[in-house]
Formats: sequence, structure tokens, C-alpha cells
Amino acid sequence: MTDRLTVLFLPESAHGPTNQCIGIGKVLLDRGHTVVFAAERSWEGKLAPLGFVEALVDLAEPPAQDEGSDASDEAAGQFWIDFINETAPEFRKPTIEQLASFIQPTYQALIDGAKYAEPHLKAIIAEHRPDVLVEDNVVAFPALVTSGAPFVRIVSCNPLEIRGSDIAPTFSGYAAADRSGWAEFLDEFDSTHQATWEDFDAWVQAQGAPPLRPREFIHTSEVANLYVYPEELDYVADRPLDATWHRMDSSLRQTDGEFEMPAAFADRPEGSAVIYLSLGSLGGADISLLQRLIDVLGTTPHKVVVSMGPRADEIRLADNMVGDAIVPQTKVIPQVDLVITHGGNNTTTESLHFGKPMIVLPLFWDQYDNAQRVEESGYGRRLSTYGFSDEELLGAIDELLSDTALRARAEAAGEAIRARDGLQVGADVIERVGLEHVATRQS
Repeated sequence: MTDRLTVLFLPESAHGPTNQCIGIGKVLLDRGHTVVFAAERSWEGKLAPLGFVEALVDLAEPPAQDEGSDASDEAAGQFWIDFINETAPEFRKPTIEQLASFIQPTYQALIDGAKYAEPHLKAIIAEHRPDVLVEDNVVAFPALVTSGAPFVRIVSCNPLEIRGSDIAPTFSGYAAADRSGWAEFLDEFDSTHQATWEDFDAWVQAQGAPPLRPREFIHTSEVANLYVYPEELDYVADRPLDATWHRMDSSLRQTDGEFEMPAAFADRPEGSAVIYLSLGSLGGADISLLQRLIDVLGTTPHKVVVSMGPRADEIRLADNMVGDAIVPQTKVIPQVDLVITHGGNNTTTESLHFGKPMIVLPLFWDQYDNAQRVEESGYGRRLSTYGFSDEELLGAIDELLSDTALRARAEAAGEAIRARDGLQVGADVIERVGLEHVATRQS
């Protein structure tokens, strides 16, 4: 390669966005480019071993360190694990009520982080001089759009985040076929978010960045935008996108270690299956919910692999289970028959990537939208996260495992998604944008 690019990624600090950026970044790294991660500070020491340059940022004043402690001891994404722990009671509310009690405070926390990080981010950009800057987040970081290099936006949440009049409101989890609550939800969004948006938009413009669109907290790129979602679940017919938008059907990280199923899982009773249970890196902090799911699944003849989350030492697994705080999800899912998930975008897209039906119990943010889309697209079931009965969960498991037509359709979808190779699509787009910028600069 004659033109080696420097690509800077700024992912939101949770595992989902960072992991999917790692997937694309690894492809670019293998092509000979330099990949810089301006990730949140708690990822220190976790990205450099993968070959990336760590240029980490703080989203708030760093806490005082005890003598002998090290920032790398902090769990990656700890900033948001703490935030979710404090806010977990809000997840029991209807989505329209969460707009005031969870969605707006989350936006405000993200905005506060963007404001705090702006001077340091400008210094990082000046030091590394990236040829293309890539953001996977839900709020703007003005330094990324004022650097003089092209900016690429990634949407790794449910693509309802790309708004349209013929799709359900973002964060609602409302059905596509029933518009009765759409206007009320949008009115409540405006009522609870307008002042926050106005303040942020004024600050963004004061940094020299373009104004934000109404109801939008992040810029859309004028050159290229990526979103991560399988065509089989997508909203294209109801919300056409312009030529700057490119779909990555999946963004499978390539850094997971191997996973070998226990021998007992292969030698199991007839009629039993292998199930993967995960509430995600953040949802797993709700250990009362996770423990209840474990206890119910412990009564079944099935074998279960459990992603136990950040409080794994407080979880009790049943005899038919194995698990760990973090499991190599992309190596586990291909080996199971069914996925029970919170509906985070990574797990949703990875499950369909491998052709697995899902039971989705959403907790927050876009997870309601993913749960609804899985249900209405026929690839699984959405259950009430805190209101499901034991019999309802067990019935959904039996239904999905016995539905041979669904399983065949999911397997076919997985084959098609894998053939479309979303990681290569994303890397191609970012590489093209960077090379065009370099060519223009040199001409």
C-alpha cells in the first residue's frame, strides 16, 4: 500500500460501541493503516495490545488514585457501569416515562463528558493528525468536525436513531404497525429534551461546529455515515436514506478468545438445547434480574452459558450452567441454539449474524427498539423485562426451540449476513474517505 492512513476512532465508552469500532479498526490495521483510539480513560492498557494507538480521554475529572493503585485496574466502561447502577430503578418504567428520568439525564451525562473532553481531544487530533475521524456515539464532539479532515459517523445503536416520519420514535419500543402513541412520545421527548438540546447546540456552535438538527445531538456526516444493522431487521422501506449512508449488516469483533463447550454440554438429554444468556456489560449489573433468569433456567433440561457481568462474584449459577464475568460472545453464539438477551445492538446483530433466534428483555436506550424489531420481524420474542412470569419465559423457550421454520429462516439470514461482510463494508467506506482526502490534499 502506498497510502497509509491514520484513522482516529472515538467510541462511546461502553463495551458495545468500543467493541464494534475494534472490529472495523482491526480490518484497517491489517490493511497497514495506523489506528488511533481516543477512547475513554478506563480502556487504558486494553487497546494497545491489539495493535492500536491509545490516545485516551477523560470524560470527567479523574478520581483521586489511592497510593499503589493503577487506572488500568478500573473496569473498561466503569463510568457507565456506575451510572447504570445508580439509574437501574428507572428501567421498570414505561419508555415514555423514562424520557425524563433516564434518557435526558443520560444525554446530559454524555454532553458533560463531551464538553470536558473537548480541549484534550483537540490536542490529540493536533498530535496525531488523522486523515479521517470516526465517531460512534450519540452526542457531538465538535473537535471531530472542525479538524479539517473528514468526519465519519457510525450508528451502532438501533437505526431508529436516524429519525424519520414513518418509523417509530427512537427509544419508544413502539410497534411499527401502531402509530397511536407516536405523537405523544415525540411531544414528551421535546418537552423533556428541548432545553438540553438548545444549550448543547449553542455550545457546539461556539466551538466552531455546524448547528445541530432539531432533536439531534450529533452531526450527520456530509461525506459518509455507517450504521450497524442486518438488512433482515432494517427499516429501509419506511425510512429511505441518502447516498451518504452505508449499512454494515454486522460488525463482528475479531478479538474474542476461543471458547470450548464443556463435554457435558454435548452429552445432554434428548430434547435439550444450549442457551446463551447475557444482559450485556451494563445490564448485567442488575444482579436481581440476572439471578432470577438463572434460577428459572436452572429448572430446565437445557444447558446454559451465562455472561455474568461486572458483579459476577455475586451470582450463583445452577448445575446446568457455565459462565464468567466476560465470555467470548462471538465464539459462544455459533455453538448455541437460542440467545436470551437484553437487546443491545451488538448482541442483537451478532445473534442474527450467526442465525440464532432470540428472546429479548430490554432494559434501556435502544434495547426496546431492538426487542420490538426482533418480535415484529419474526426472529424471536420480546418479553416484559420485569413483568414476565416463569411460565411465559419457559413457554417462549419451548416455542422458539421447536419452531423449525423459524430456525431455518434464521439460519438462512445468518448465511446472507455473513456473506455481506459488514466489517469489510465499514472499513472500505472509512478507507475510501481517508484516501480521497489525502489525494485532494496532495493535488
